[in-house]
Amino acid sequence: MSLNKKQIQHLKGLAHSLKPVVLLGNNGLTEAVVAEIDFALNHHELIKVKIPTDDRETKGLIVDAICRETQSTKVQVIGKTLVIYRQSPEQKIRIPKL
Repeated sequence: MSLNKKQIQHLKGLAHSLKPVVLLGNNGLTEAVVAEIDFALNHHELIKVKIPTDDRETKGLIVDAICRETQSTKVQVIGKTLVIYRQSPEQKIRIPKL
């Protein structure tokens, strides 16, 4: 799913007050973590994931892997926090049209 700038801005505003739902541990991105992110996306649609690494390259690879494995869209990355969105069949979050 591709989002335009207006839609991304809307989702950033909604995500501002959210707390991280999933925290990556020392083992990194495991199948269990991907399953937990997938479950959280099904339930919330818009979530924050905490990625505990300072290396930009490693963080970028983890972000890409999370988005690919969960079929979600990256909204933004601030520091160690990733915000992702995936629409569920119930469409709990209404995103603006063009």
